[in-house]
Amino acid sequence: MADAISSNQDLFTCRVVDELKGHDTVSENKEKRTHLGETQSKSHQIIQERENKLQDLRKAVETLKSSVKTALEDSERIFTEMIRSIERSRSLVKELIRTQEKAAVSRAEGLLKRLEQEIAELKRRDAKLGQFLHTEDHIHFLKFSQTVSDPPQSKDSSSITINQNLSFEAVKKSVSTLEGQLEHFCQQEVMKISAVQAVFPEPLTREVLLRYFCHFTLDTNTADKYLHLSEGNRRVEWRAELQSYPDHPERFDGWPQVLCREGVTGRCYWEVEWGGENAVDIAVSYKSISRTRENKSVIGCNDQSWSMKLFSSSSFFRHDDKETELPLVRSSRIGVYVDHGAGTLAFYSISDTMTLLHRVQTTFTHTLYPGFLVGFRSSVKLL
Repeated sequence: MADAISSNQDLFTCRVVDELKGHDTVSENKEKRTHLGETQSKSHQIIQERENKLQDLRKAVETLKSSVKTALEDSERIFTEMIRSIERSRSLVKELIRTQEKAAVSRAEGLLKRLEQEIAELKRRDAKLGQFLHTEDHIHFLKFSQTVSDPPQSKDSSSITINQNLSFEAVKKSVSTLEGQLEHFCQQEVMKISAVQAVFPEPLTREVLLRYFCHFTLDTNTADKYLHLSEGNRRVEWRAELQSYPDHPERFDGWPQVLCREGVTGRCYWEVEWGGENAVDIAVSYKSISRTRENKSVIGCNDQSWSMKLFSSSSFFRHDDKETELPLVRSSRIGVYVDHGAGTLAFYSISDTMTLLHRVQTTFTHTLYPGFLVGFRSSVKLL
């Protein structure tokens, strides 16, 4: 009897345990379904955002194509009108030259006719005088000599001239000057037009930016002698003791700066880590930047470089010695994106998220080189 009761109790206990397990399973399934539902909802939202962005980009491409077509048609029309205008100017200049030619020829022909008449008259008088000079009739000779007057006063033949050049040299000079001015103007305007490019927004996620990742190494030939390079020339640190670098024409002298060996001519993205007791500059620069002790050699203080200056308490962007104050950068990792052809330069703060710090839209005319200014007891590392 006791065994039967014990068996029934065990059976009851198992049923209770099974029911509890079933209840836990249902609760767990419900939680997972809720979580999966939320995940799916977020996925749908992301898909929708990407589809919207895809539509925006497609519209942007169509708008671009339409704008290009309009620009080509407008350019063709304007250049055609310019050519017609030049043709009209050419015809006008030709007409002016012909008019001057006609006036000059008419004057010359008038002088020719007058000279011919004077010569004919002089020859006629000369022939008549010759006849009477040889006559034997003295009475007739005396009568004739009384009727002969002195020859007409002849003008100095040197005063009868024709300006063979007229103002044609002046015309030639004017047309040549016009040609130079027009060529210069066209070159300037074409440069302005070439600077206008279709600009698409830079990638919006770090994952996309990393597709354009570039590997850089610091150039020891440019490093100031207070900068110590390490980790395969991918880390630079300010040190109080001078480094034993040999003299080199590309070395910075007086400012703790260094450029990378590799340049940027297309799309490129890289990241750096910075820290220390003082400021650092994360920059891009043309290789033609000055290397002297003058202030114009500091990256960001000239038109050859673009720099983000980072302090522990402030930050700002600098180009051509003009500063733009930025929000305080707390992240020790900075991302830099360059689209050389589009003239885009962007700085990002990299942490758990990516935040755009500053964006520049300009025209780059030479290869860009990543560069750094490293302050007292500070360092920068290429990642």
